[in-house]
Amino acid sequence: MKYKFSPSQIGLLKECPKCFWLHYNTEIIRPRGIFPSLPSGMDRILKEHFDSFTRKGELPPELDGREEMKNVKLFPDLKLLEKWRSNYTGIQYDTERFLLKGAIDALLLKGKKLIVLDYKTRGYPVKDDTHVHYIEQQALYNYLLRKNGYETEDFSYLLFYHPDKVVDNVFIFHRDLIKINTHNRIAEELLKRALEVLDGPMPKETEGCEYCRYRESKITGETKKEKPGNLLDY
Repeated sequence: MKYKFSPSQIGLLKECPKCFWLHYNTEIIRPRGIFPSLPSGMDRILKEHFDSFTRKGELPPELDGREEMKNVKLFPDLKLLEKWRSNYTGIQYDTERFLLKGAIDALLLKGKKLIVLDYKTRGYPVKDDTHVHYIEQQALYNYLLRKNGYETEDFSYLLFYHPDKVVDNVFIFHRDLIKINTHNRIAEELLKRALEVLDGPMPKETEGCEYCRYRESKITGETKKEKPGNLLDY
C-alpha cells in the first residue's frame, strides 16, 4: 500500500500511534478542529512581509544584523517559493511506498545551501522546550529539499512572534529566532518508523489520548446518557 504523508500527519505518529494507524488503514479519522482565522491571517501578512524584502534584496529587520544571519539572504525565486508554499502543490518526494508533501513558509540562502525558516505566531512567550515540538516537522521539510536535489544545512530556524504591547495604537510583536537541528537522519528514521507502524498490527490505545478514550467509550456503550427532565437540571 502507498501512503500520502505530510509533516503534520506524520506528527500524529508521535502523539498517538494508534490514531496514526487508524487514519491510514481504516476510515476512522480524527475530526479536524476549528482553525482560528487570526493565525491564518498572520501567516498571510508575514509571507507578504518577507516577500517585500526579497524583492528589495534585503533581510527583514527581525533578521537583519543578527550574527547568525551573516552572509545569509532570502531565497530569491519567489515563483518557485509560491509553489512550495501551496498546500495543494507544496514540495514533494514520491517513492514506491509513500508520497511526502509539505508546504514551506520561507527559505534562506547561505552560499549554495538552503535553510528552512518557519514562522510561528503565539499568544504568549516561548518556553525553553517550545522549539522541540517542531524539530521533526522541520526535519521533514529539510529532507524534501534534499530529495529534490537541493543542498541544505543540517539546521533550520524557527521565528516566533507573540504580542508584546500596544504603542500609539500599533501592536508590537516580540520576535524569538531559534536554531534547531534538522539533520536528514531525523526525517529518515521518522519515515521508517511510520511505515513500520502502518505495516504492523494496530497499536494499543495510547494512555492519555482523548480520541482513543472516546472511541473506546462508544464501542463499549459507556457514553453519558442524555439526561431527561427540565433544562435547568443540566
